[in-house]
Amino acid sequence: MNRPRLLLRVEGAVVAGAALAAYFDGGHPWWLLVALVLAPDLSFVGYAGGPRLGASVYNAAHTYAGPLVVLTYGVLGDSGTAVAVALVWGTHIGVDRALGYGLKYPTAFKDTHLQRV
Repeated sequence: MNRPRLLLRVEGAVVAGAALAAYFDGGHPWWLLVALVLAPDLSFVGYAGGPRLGASVYNAAHTYAGPLVVLTYGVLGDSGTAVAVALVWGTHIGVDRALGYGLKYPTAFKDTHLQRV
């Protein structure tokens, strides 16, 4: 494993751990975590439209930009629900990265920025 790939996987683990710690420290319910943790994987449906569309939809749901926007809205708007959703979403992405699942290239589902899965 080359160093950038290792760093990205460690980064994912740290993000997942920090998001989980913040989630439980915030008193959010465990059942919401269980209910939503795999929700970003519903983006696989995009692959019904082919690998280019699938990669775009999957990547949109698996970048940290989305959860950070929702987290910012939740903090500034004093919405505990938005904060909880953002932390679960960030946890999902972090775990994916830690396991080596990266963003997809439009060539095939198994082609990612971290490795071929």
